[in-house]
Amino acid sequence: MIDKDVHSHHISQQFNAELDTVKTHMLEMGGLVEQQVRDAITALIEGDSQSAETVKVNDNHINSMEVSIDEECTRILARRQPAASDLRLVIAISKAVIDLERIGDEAGKIATQAIQLSESGESPRGYKEIRHIGNHVGFMVRDALDAFARFDVDMALAVAKEDKLVDEEYGTAVRSIITFMMEDPRTISQMMNVIWALRSLERVGDHARNIAEHVIYLVKGRDVRHFGIKEMTAEVNDK
Repeated sequence: MIDKDVHSHHISQQFNAELDTVKTHMLEMGGLVEQQVRDAITALIEGDSQSAETVKVNDNHINSMEVSIDEECTRILARRQPAASDLRLVIAISKAVIDLERIGDEAGKIATQAIQLSESGESPRGYKEIRHIGNHVGFMVRDALDAFARFDVDMALAVAKEDKLVDEEYGTAVRSIITFMMEDPRTISQMMNVIWALRSLERVGDHARNIAEHVIYLVKGRDVRHFGIKEMTAEVNDK
């Protein structure tokens, strides 16, 4: 098990700096991805196709950050050959940036739905669900990144638990929208855009959970990706 100070005791101060820098870059990427999700949701709800286009353009920057951070991790592995907790940190960062890039992709998909809705006319319903689930998964991403920054396994576990609630909210919202489409088939095209946006938000929640699982791996040294919540809780609470 490690704590937040474990990476500050190397003989090489340069190694300390490299680890701190790559972690900072990952968290900066996370902040940009968070903003991308918020901007995409706002663009959809407000019918702002210009803002949606900006989200799609900014996705290129997210992709570039993923490549750059991955290269940093590769250099550290090659030059420093880290062991134990340092190796787990580099691996966890490398995995987390993949999930962050995919969250950025989902924001881009929501932006695409926003553009299509702005062209076809406002959706008759579904925005309440998008706002609610969007806020929920936005908090999950924020908390997952905070957990990574602090090496906080309790916060990471809380994020993993929230994913189940998002899945339930998503299922309820989709069932409601499908019922609405059956009652008024003229809305099918627009409501499908809403469903695809909700699906992207549900995937954002999945990736936030993945980042939380990387935190638990980093701190506890156990891969919990295929653990249920009960097993994960036991692992976090195991001293």
